[in-house]
Amino acid sequence: MTITTEEQLEKLKAIGRICAITRDAMASAMRPGMTTQELDEIGAKLLAENGALSAPIVTYDFPGTTCISVNEEIAHGIPGPRVLREGDLVNIDVSAVKDGVFADTGASFVLGVGDKRLDTLCRDGKRAMWEGIRVVKSGAALADVGQAIGKFAKKGGYTLIRNLASHGVGDSLHDEPGEIATWPDKSERRRINDGLVFTIEPFLSLGGRMADQKSDDDEWTLISAPAAPCVQYEHTIVATPRGAVVVTLAA
Repeated sequence: MTITTEEQLEKLKAIGRICAITRDAMASAMRPGMTTQELDEIGAKLLAENGALSAPIVTYDFPGTTCISVNEEIAHGIPGPRVLREGDLVNIDVSAVKDGVFADTGASFVLGVGDKRLDTLCRDGKRAMWEGIRVVKSGAALADVGQAIGKFAKKGGYTLIRNLASHGVGDSLHDEPGEIATWPDKSERRRINDGLVFTIEPFLSLGGRMADQKSDDDEWTLISAPAAPCVQYEHTIVATPRGAVVVTLAA
């Protein structure tokens, strides 16, 4: 989507806020002993109350309202009977549509008290996302996003999952422009047009480099290869001459 009217922007902000509220409410509700299905039901209730529909269900017939990935899972985890435990690394990814406009957001959390390395990884995963957001503005090179995130990751001794990319969003869940690298990509030549709507969502890891399918009987859930802890933070943004406007904030 490219924003050309105030009406489009207001609709995007509305669904962005709904996704953010849902993400944060689910994170606050997490408790040891809860199943991922129970956590997903909280998200489903909030989206319904706000007149929004799950984008993964609408777009892909995904078997859950939200994606909840735990520990070895790094993306597209299916909500179900898995029980959350103290110290688990949990990623909550919420995308939804209302009035024909889509938004997408996600964040990773350590449930309760866990490995301090994971706390640091979460802190730096969020920082990596903001490094990418800060370089966005109309007319800038799209490659600047991956360069900024890559520089931050390298300095911290982290790796980046290189087959899970940012993407356009708005008119659909995965919109034009197509895959946007959140790692340095010398082949990227596109520029950011004014009003462009897309996600910034690096997958920062303690050694992982690619995402692989978890198992033959699960076509959705992805794990890190090689196996390593990984976090994802994601906002939907709009490019302007003054920088990025983040629409997936709860406040």
